[in-house]
Amino acid sequence: MDKPMDAFLRMGLVHFMAFPALGGGQGPWEETVRTIALDPFFTALEITHIVDDGERARVRDLLRLANLAVGFGAHPTILGGKLDINSLDDAVRASALAKLKELLDEAIFMGAESFVVLSGKDPGDQARPAALDALVRSLSELCVYSAERGGPKVVAEVFDRAVDKCCLLGPADLAAEVARRVSESQANFGLLVDLSHIPLLGESPEQALIPVESWLTGAHLGNAVLDKTCAGHGDNHPIFGSPGSVNGLEEMVAFLRTLMQIGFLGPERRPMVSFEVKPLPGQDSLVVIANAKRMMNAAWALV
Repeated sequence: MDKPMDAFLRMGLVHFMAFPALGGGQGPWEETVRTIALDPFFTALEITHIVDDGERARVRDLLRLANLAVGFGAHPTILGGKLDINSLDDAVRASALAKLKELLDEAIFMGAESFVVLSGKDPGDQARPAALDALVRSLSELCVYSAERGGPKVVAEVFDRAVDKCCLLGPADLAAEVARRVSESQANFGLLVDLSHIPLLGESPEQALIPVESWLTGAHLGNAVLDKTCAGHGDNHPIFGSPGSVNGLEEMVAFLRTLMQIGFLGPERRPMVSFEVKPLPGQDSLVVIANAKRMMNAAWALV
């Protein structure tokens, strides 16, 4: 690719995955955000809940000072609290939505442009249609809540169905159905596709991206391990090149090329495309990030 990467996308990092100690909302937030803020390779950062009000404000000011675009991921709270926005139990679903609305308020405070969530567990064939209806209602309610407050776009990330997280959303055809239904009444909804989840779903980049191109808002670049005998098995986002992993240079190039072909990457949109990489025990977060940067540089040269 002759043109610089920054002309086609805003390179981001899922911060709470690269620094997993922050997932619970506490830890060296300012120190680690400052590290990324000093790195001109990045123009975006995806953060999550920060417990301390003062620290949250200082991180917000640091992000503004560095001119970093902000995304907000609700994943740690959803997974840690086992929140289920497609539950068939109305009380369970209402409780999950109440918590997510609190996080949406925080995302608005942080100046986030996206609020990324994931669906609950897939309930199986028989209950799936009812769960899809519940998911559409929940996503629509979050969209209304955010729009009324001038908040970010609500974005549903597509996860695996049968390997690790076992989420309702899900295969690309199902994601397209949900996006179509939500978007019939809400203008501030989108989908996010993660390279690491594509092999977990048994899809190719074309199969994962083309059905949802009309609603695609963001993308993640990550790796996954299908070999159960290897470290990081499942949806754990190890570094590129990890033993037993399925995504390397060839897969990243194919993903980026497909994003280019469907018109997702380009000067007019410059979407947020973030590394989602996580150090395994004993690995250094900054080295893991450097690994991802080198992989992206190599891939971009071949797109």
